[in-house]
This record gives sequence, structure tokens and C-alpha cells, in this order.
Amino acid sequence: MMSSPDFATLGVAPAILQALQELGYEQPSPIQAQSIPLLARGSNLLGTAQTGTGKTAAFALPLLSRLRDDQQTPQILVLTPTRELAIQVAEAFKSYARYLPGFNVLPIYGGQDMRTQLRALRRGVQVVVGTPGRILDHLGRRSLVLDELQAIVLDEADEMLRMGFIDDVQEILAATPAECQRALFSATMPAAIRQIATEYLGNPQEVRIAAKTTTVERTEQRYLLVHDSHKLDALTRILEVEPFDAMIIFVRTKSSTMELATKLEARGFAAEALNGDLSQELRERTVERLRRGELDILVATDVAARGLDIERISHVFNYDIPYDTEAYVHRIGRTGRAGREGKAILFVAPKEHRLLKAIERATRQPLTAMELPSSKEISDQRIRQFRKRLTDTLCAEDLSGIRELLENLADQEELNMADVAAALAFQLQKEQPLFPVFEEPAAFRKSSPERRPRSAQDDSASPVAMVCYQLAVGRRHNVMPKDIVGAIANEAAIDSRHIGRINLYDDHSTVELPKDLPKEALRHLQSIRIRQHPIQARLISTPAGGGKPTTPRRSGGERRRKSAA
Repeated sequence: MMSSPDFATLGVAPAILQALQELGYEQPSPIQAQSIPLLARGSNLLGTAQTGTGKTAAFALPLLSRLRDDQQTPQILVLTPTRELAIQVAEAFKSYARYLPGFNVLPIYGGQDMRTQLRALRRGVQVVVGTPGRILDHLGRRSLVLDELQAIVLDEADEMLRMGFIDDVQEILAATPAECQRALFSATMPAAIRQIATEYLGNPQEVRIAAKTTTVERTEQRYLLVHDSHKLDALTRILEVEPFDAMIIFVRTKSSTMELATKLEARGFAAEALNGDLSQELRERTVERLRRGELDILVATDVAARGLDIERISHVFNYDIPYDTEAYVHRIGRTGRAGREGKAILFVAPKEHRLLKAIERATRQPLTAMELPSSKEISDQRIRQFRKRLTDTLCAEDLSGIRELLENLADQEELNMADVAAALAFQLQKEQPLFPVFEEPAAFRKSSPERRPRSAQDDSASPVAMVCYQLAVGRRHNVMPKDIVGAIANEAAIDSRHIGRINLYDDHSTVELPKDLPKEALRHLQSIRIRQHPIQARLISTPAGGGKPTTPRRSGGERRRKSAA
């Protein structure tokens, strides 16, 4: 099997290269090209790079290439600010290490059953990815032992600082072996992060990737928040109501091009796959069929679609969000040609919010949230097409024989001709009902809950019913409002803009949260620890007394000033 020479020359192990080829990785991004050789030879690294530049592969590939398969205790520890990112990074490690024998990676975060994590740690894992609070819990229990740790990575360090985890991070760093390799990645480099780098990274190699901003003209960009399991249903519903001339649908892997093209073809769309495994002759023939209008949809990988310039491509559909922002810009550059306006649609899984924000920065424009087409919209479109087929047939075909047959049937059976026509129409529309009723999964939302803070006007226009919880942590536990916000937003997956007023007292605190919290969020809320103290959240009807509140926090990011009294 041929491996990518670009990643091979950077020092990536053959087994990892095989996985990269299957994942569709062709060229290393700038952060990968600069970081992989440094980490591969054991250097400490301080990296400044935005989300969406390929940071995960930049540290995962070289560290996995140096992994010892005879050691089942943790060799790599990655700290992330949120559980969503922890899961995402752990999944990436698993994908890259698919051909490493006996490899195990474990994501660790609050809200997950502690017993499950303890069992996994006892069985043995080489890579642990987790949030600082839960990592400290395991260190305190001695269920996570770092004595043989080879490398530690701080991912999105500035986010951990913003969420109030920086003290926990320093405590974890202090618990790692002195000879442990260290890497820190951050989009910005505030003084507190620079201080950590100085204290724990020594004299590291530095890599800086300047944030690129690209203006994409003449392209309307929209996105839909949707879970992976609902993507195909969402795609087919959008294709039914979205008027397009020709379209490229981008996926990440070669196998996905074949799978998705086959499924679309089975649903009546003129679609074919375009990937690097096709011969040059077959590739050219497929592209020419799209140009002539014999095909309407190409399902392609980034590399296979490179250089395509076809005027009739009106839409680019990002079925899989790209790993880096440059790939996104290249993708949507396939539309909006010859002075025409193009349209780009992006599917975003809930765990991919950061990539969405990075894309908005790169293109210098926000993507517009779109709604999934409703049952009525699809019904209206199908009825329009049905009417057109009928009228076209009436104009173009000789129906005298069929009319005579139906008139005889109506006479013999004493049927109304309108009823006969309705029965025929019913049979005709069975495979594609004219009045479909679709279940609306919770995954289909108009926009991400993290899209923007709401202003006071927003809150007054759409008030959210709030209730008050008492937490068993307060001033004497050295807790600050930002610690409470960070812990609840991270561990219970409650958007920070839905966290209301916070009052601090000596031995406890109160926080206002939405009344209609999902059961899963309430369950996670009970398991949260802040600065190693369980919060023991309990619902109270009114904010508790017991002292003057300090630094209360309001939803939407507003803070009330301390009273002069």
C-alpha cells in the first residue's frame, strides 16, 4: 500500500500513514508540517494556532508514532477545556491508531459514570484525553498514575484559562514526571499562558501559524446543526426543496464517496462518486458528464475535486466538515464561477462548533443558520412536480386508448372518474408520497446554542423560565463565579448564556438555571466537582440568604456592579 510521502518524510510511523491514507489525508497543514518533526524528536513545543488548522493531528501523529506497544499504563495525556473536545480528540487518536496493535484511548470528563472510567483505567490505556477537573479527581484517587507518562499536551490552553481551569492545569502539570515531553497549543497567548509555558516547558520550540482571513465573494453560506446519524435524511430533504443546477457534495474519505453516491442514486438523484482511486480516464469522463448535464451531483473528496472549474456548479455541500479552514475555502471556491452567485451549505455536528467558528473567521463572514425543510415544504414541492408531470403528459401523449379503458371501467363499476383518477394518482405516488410526515429529530435545530450571546432585549422578547439551585461550595472553597460557569457549561453541557445570576456566600452559592433542563443535564449536574469539592446541587424555590452576594453573573454575560453600600 502506498503511503503519503509528505507525512512519511515528517517522521510519521508506517502504521499511522496507512490510517491517514484511508482517512483521506493528503497534504499536511502548516501547523502539522512544522510541529510533527519537532514533537517526533522529543522537543517541548509551544504552538500558537487557531481552531480548524489541524492541531489534533499535529500532536497526535508524532506522539502515536513514538508509542510503546509493551506499556499499558498512560503514555500520553491530553488536557482539553470541554468534554466535547475531549471526545473529539479521543476519536481522532482512535482513527489514527487503528493499525496499532492493542491500542486503547480513554476520554475522561465529568458527568460520565466514574465506574466506567475506573474499569477502563484498570484494564490499561496508553492515551488519556480529559478535562482538568475529572483528571484531578482520578489523580486524587490514584486511579490515574502518571509515573510512566511520556508526553502531556494542553489543547486550547486559553480556553481553559477563560473557563477558570488554569489552577487545575498547573496542579496536573506539577504531577507529571520531570522528563515528560510537554506541548501547549493556544489560539492566543495571554500572560498567564506564557507564564505556564515558561515554568513547565522550559525553553520550548515555538510554532506560530498566523490566522488567515479570506473573503469569499459571491457565495451564500449556510449551515445546519445535525448529528451524523441524521445527515442522509437531512441531505435528501434539502435536495428535494433546494433548487440547484449542479452540485458537489464533499465528504472526507474515498469510501464515503462511493457509499453516499450509491444511496443518493437509489433515491432518484443523478449522482456519482469522484475520488483518487478512479483512473484519470474515468475521472475525466465523470466530470464531462457533469458538465454536459448528464449528472447533477458529484460526491467527492478534497483532493479529487481540486482544480474543478465547471460553470454549472451552483452549490457546494459540505456533508463532512473539513479538518481545516483552508480546505473549506477551496471547497466553496468550486461554485460562484464566471461572475455567478454560488451557494454553500455546511453540516455541523454538535461537537464541531469550534470548527464552524474558525470557518467564520477565515471567511470574514458569519454563516447563516438554516432550518430543515418541513413536511409541508416537501409536500408542496412534490405536488408541484406531480402536477407538472401530469400536464406534460396531457400535452405530449396520445391518451385516447387509456381514456377509453378508464371510461369503460367507470361505467361498468359505476365509478366516478375523479375517484378513478385519485386511485391512479395514489398508486403513482406510493414510493414518494405527496403528503409525507417526517419526524423532527431533536438534532435538527435552526442554530447552535453557542451561536451568540443574547442581549437584554433578546431576553425580554423571549424570556426563559429560571429556577434557583444551591451549591455546596462558596468563598471558603476559593470558588469564583467563573469556576461555577465553567464547570456547569463544561460538565453538564449547559450553554453559558443559559446560566443566570450567581450569588456567592461563605459556605455555599446559588445559581439560576433554566427550569426545563433535560434529564441528562440534571444528572450531570449532580456529579460536578469544583476545586475538588462536590457541588451537591439541589433545587430551591428562591435564592438562599446568609450573607451579601458578590459578583453575581447574569445570562448574556452581564454582571451587576457591587453596591456602594
